[in-house]
Amino acid sequence: MQLRDKFAVGIIVLSFSTAALSSDLAVLRNGFSIRHERRETVGAVTRLYTTPDKAGFVDIATDQIDHFEKDLTPPPVLAPAPTTAAVQPTPQRLDDVVNLISNRHHLDPDLVNSVIRAESGFHTRALSPKGAQGLMQLMPQTASQLGVTNPFEANANVEGGTRYLRELLERYNFDLIKALAAYNAGPHRVEQYHGVPPYYETRAYVARIVRDFNRKKLAQQKVAAAQTAVARKKPTTVKQVVGPVAQSAFLPQSVAAAKNAK
Repeated sequence: MQLRDKFAVGIIVLSFSTAALSSDLAVLRNGFSIRHERRETVGAVTRLYTTPDKAGFVDIATDQIDHFEKDLTPPPVLAPAPTTAAVQPTPQRLDDVVNLISNRHHLDPDLVNSVIRAESGFHTRALSPKGAQGLMQLMPQTASQLGVTNPFEANANVEGGTRYLRELLERYNFDLIKALAAYNAGPHRVEQYHGVPPYYETRAYVARIVRDFNRKKLAQQKVAAAQTAVARKKPTTVKQVVGPVAQSAFLPQSVAAAKNAK
C-alpha cells in the first residue's frame, strides 16, 4: 500500500525561498493539519520541516494549504516517577530488552526500535494527551488486553507492544504497512479503508518508521559491503542483512522466516 504522492517524503536538494517559523500548523483544505518547525516554498510546492534539524519533512502542494497558525497543542508529558521505596529490578539496557523480546516474537529488532522512536522517542515514561503510555505508547485498554499491568516498565511495555505488532502482522498477512497503520489508527480503520486510512498523522507515522528502518538497513549494507571487500582474499561467510523497506508491503527477514516455518 503506497502512501499518497501528495505527501511525498524524501531528500531532494533544491534552492528554496525560506520562511523560518517554528511550532506552526499548516491547515490544509482537506481539514488535516501538519505541525512543523519551519517551512520553505519553491514554485508550487511548500516543504514543511517536522524536525528542527531538517531531517524530516513533508512536501505539500502550496495551493492545498489553506492557512498557517500557531500550534497550541501541549507537547507529550512524562508521567511522574514512582515515589514509593519499593525495590526495583536491576535495570537492563534498552537495546538488550528490545533484542531479547524481538527475537522471542520473531521480529527484526531494528523494526521494533523504529516503532519505539516514532512512538515515544525512547522515553520510558512518555504519556500522550490521549492517554497512550510508555515506550510503545500502549493505550490502557490495549495494555490490559495484552496483560501489561505496568506500561511504564520497559520490559513489560516492549513485550506488550512487540506482541501486538506481531499479532497485527499476522492479521494482515505480514503486510508491514497495514500493520503499522493499524498500530497507529486501529485495525478497524485499516479495514474500513481497505488499507492505510486517509489520515495525515497515520501516513506520516508509517513513512517515518519506514524511513528510519531503511536508514538502518542501508547502513548495515554498507558495513557488510566493506567487510566483504576486506575479506576478498580470505574466503569467509558474511552475514546477510535485511534490505531496505519498500513503501509497499514489506516482510522483515526474521518475520519471513517465522512465516515460512509455519
